[in-house]
Amino acid sequence: MNTTNLLAVSQFHYPFPMLKNPYAAVMQEITDNEWIDGTYLSLYKDDPVTRKKYKKTKTAHIASQWFPTASLERLRPACRLMLWTLYNDDKYEEYSPEEISFIEQQSLAVLKGSLSGEDAGIPLGGLLATLREELVQFVPPESMTRFTDGLQKYFNGLKQEQYYKSLKTFPTVEESLAIREDSLCLYPFLELLDLETGLILPEEVHQHPVIKRLKALTVRMMVCFNEVQSFSKDEATDAIYYNVLKVIQHQRNLSFEEAVRQILHIHNEYLNEFQYLQRFLPDFGPWQDAVVNRVHYFSMTLNGWRSISSGLDRYNSLTGFPDAQTAKNALDG
Repeated sequence: MNTTNLLAVSQFHYPFPMLKNPYAAVMQEITDNEWIDGTYLSLYKDDPVTRKKYKKTKTAHIASQWFPTASLERLRPACRLMLWTLYNDDKYEEYSPEEISFIEQQSLAVLKGSLSGEDAGIPLGGLLATLREELVQFVPPESMTRFTDGLQKYFNGLKQEQYYKSLKTFPTVEESLAIREDSLCLYPFLELLDLETGLILPEEVHQHPVIKRLKALTVRMMVCFNEVQSFSKDEATDAIYYNVLKVIQHQRNLSFEEAVRQILHIHNEYLNEFQYLQRFLPDFGPWQDAVVNRVHYFSMTLNGWRSISSGLDRYNSLTGFPDAQTAKNALDG
């Protein structure tokens, strides 16, 4: 990340607590040795350079910032999911919306238990089948449904990104925010916080408009930060057509610095709204303390992501991520 980008990223602040799971190092060792170099070795068997890049992304440490109080057993599926998001993102960067729809259909079928990993016909089917086996030990069907709904949002966003990339045209600013809200793939993790706390909130809490808005604000704040942080990477990978910062710069004919000021303003408006809603939550009766706690967990993802991602080559250099063709070839092989 160049000095200009670093300065821009430094302007994002979150007045929220930050914790990290003490099992982060243990799970990173499992990720590196048992998964990347073991169970999922076939994905990049003859490419140790790319495997090293995935290890240096420290996916278990990212998950540990978002699930800071989970037991080792409950942290494990969160770490597996985090690794899947990277593998999946990198592979389908060059796929058409139609091709992504097939991957979506098969992936969700595996996670819903209606299709085995072996029969899915997709490279990551086995990973998703294992993920499902781990998750259903800890969360009820309602949580799994919200989780798969969150993943459906992710795939929808991914398809929209590829649509604009194929046309080499920019959406509107609001369209780009909506696309990235889905494609960032934070919703699935927020929907799995039942896994973290061990307390299953009732469906009326999850469906309450204030709780849904707080989730959306959490995701959109992270989008704004991410777009500034990954600006150079997105330019290098031709992902500029859905980077919100680039969309603002293009649609409003602004300099980089002017566009940063605008996306920071959008971000701070989201932050102000989040803090207001957090301060004046509706009355959830006997669930009030649990809801207050859950909103705290929403907020901790922000400082957690800011902290861990600032030291990762994947988001701060042009050499820390596999190029799209390498990922496509490896996973098609």
